[in-house]
Amino acid sequence: MHEKYLEISGVKILFKKSKRAKKLNIKIRPKDGAVVTVPWMLPYDRARDFVESHLDWIRANLTKMEKYKNSLTVFDENTTFTTKNHRLVIEKKLIKKNITSIKEGKIIIKFPLDEDITTQKNQEKIRKSITEAFRIEAKEYLPLRTELLAKRHGLKYKDLTIKNLTSRWGSCSGRNNINLNLHLIRLPYELIDYVILHELAHTKEKNHSKKFWDFLCKMMPDAIELNKKLKFYKIEIF
Repeated sequence: MHEKYLEISGVKILFKKSKRAKKLNIKIRPKDGAVVTVPWMLPYDRARDFVESHLDWIRANLTKMEKYKNSLTVFDENTTFTTKNHRLVIEKKLIKKNITSIKEGKIIIKFPLDEDITTQKNQEKIRKSITEAFRIEAKEYLPLRTELLAKRHGLKYKDLTIKNLTSRWGSCSGRNNINLNLHLIRLPYELIDYVILHELAHTKEKNHSKKFWDFLCKMMPDAIELNKKLKFYKIEIF
């Protein structure tokens, strides 16, 4: 993949040529800002014209992204952060490079004495370690809970996969393969059950028709209320 940065009307844009892309696409990403995917044979001039016609949208969403980044927790030695089963411990030690371990209910991250923990690079290291703890917890809890709820309600699914998803809590394919977001483990247990049962309900009803909601509410009478509660939680975290 070939890529380059261009500045257009004061906005820095990353253009990425892709042999797989069939059309121009703009995304706003936390690390890279505005990224434009360009079909391999399409000239950069055409891509530039496309971006110029969408500059207002790009500026607005870059502003939203900046607000989001500014709302993130800045981790240091004094930060208190816990998952369901782990506690974050950040330490400065007489070492040459950072050391990370997840064991005995702790996410332990050690930095050299002269290291600035608050740099973006180090903050990303910390979030990566926390996400790994979420993954461990999710793989311990979600498969067993899904199996239990499926048996309780006489439902069957094919495969269960736990992924680090960015846009949804879960999904169920036409072949009854269920995907669950590892970040489900951050939610209250009643909402975890809601998402699992929501996806299990799709093994019987593939859309969100009245028939689907009637079936889901038969299994979980407060499903509609829990669906409203779920909207207050975001996948973008800490």
